[in-house]
Amino acid sequence: MSTHRPAHPTTAVDHRASVAAETAAFVAAVQGADPTTPVPSCPGWNLADLVKHTGSVQRWFAVLLRKEIQQPPTSRDVDLQLPPRPEDYPDWLAASAVEAAGAFAATAPDTPMWAWGADQHARFWARRMLYETLVHRVDAELALGRRPMVDRALAVDGVDEFLVNLPFAAFFAPNTAQLRGTGQTIRFRCIDGEGDWLVRLQPDRFGIATDGPGRETAVDATLRGAAADLLLLLYGRLDPMDDRFERQGSPALLDRWFANSAF
Repeated sequence: MSTHRPAHPTTAVDHRASVAAETAAFVAAVQGADPTTPVPSCPGWNLADLVKHTGSVQRWFAVLLRKEIQQPPTSRDVDLQLPPRPEDYPDWLAASAVEAAGAFAATAPDTPMWAWGADQHARFWARRMLYETLVHRVDAELALGRRPMVDRALAVDGVDEFLVNLPFAAFFAPNTAQLRGTGQTIRFRCIDGEGDWLVRLQPDRFGIATDGPGRETAVDATLRGAAADLLLLLYGRLDPMDDRFERQGSPALLDRWFANSAF
C-alpha cells in the first residue's frame, strides 16, 4: 500500500488522556444501569458483555505495552480480575483505564513495537484503545436511549485511524479482501470543517491514496457528512443511506465498501 499522507492538517489529540476521559464517560453511562440491557448496535450483547469486552481490551493492550512486544502475541490470556457480579463491572472498567494509564506512563509513545496496523510504535495501541473505547461508549449510550456526543477533533482523528489501519485488518476482517478494483476511488469528506480522505481500490490492495484528496481530482464515489457521523458510519453504527449523509457517484461502489469494511 502507498505510504499514508495525512488527508488534513493533523489535529493534536492526546490519545492517552482521551482514553481516560472516554472511559470515565462510559462508566458514568452504565453505572447503575441494568447489565442485562441489550445493545442493539452489537447484536447478541448486553451491557455487561460490552463493558467486559472494553475493559478486557484495555487490560490486554496494557500488557502488550508493558512487554513492548516485537512480534505478534501467541496468546491473549490476561488476568482480567473480573468481579463475579456484573453490577460491579463499571467500577472494574474504571480500574481497567487505570491499568492502561500505568502502561502508558511506563512506555514512551515512540517506542518501537509490533502492531497489527500501519504504525509500528507504542502510540498505535493508545490510539486503537481510544477508538475501541469511544465507539463502545457510544454503543452503551445508544442502548440506554441517550444521544451520544462525539468530540469533533476525536472524530476526525478516529476516521483517519480507521481508514489508515483497515487495509491491515484482514486477519480479523476477512471481507476486506473484497475491497479490490482497478483504481476506483471513494472520497470521505467532512461537511463541518477540515477532514478529507481519498481511498483507492487497486487489484491487489486498497488504501488512502497519496495523490489526494488535496487535489480536486475526479472520484468514482463520494460520501459527505459531519465528522462524528462519518466515524460512526465507518464503524457500522449509522446507515449510509441516512439523510445526514450526502452521496455522489457510484452507488454500487459505496455498497461494496460498506458490505466489506466491517471492522
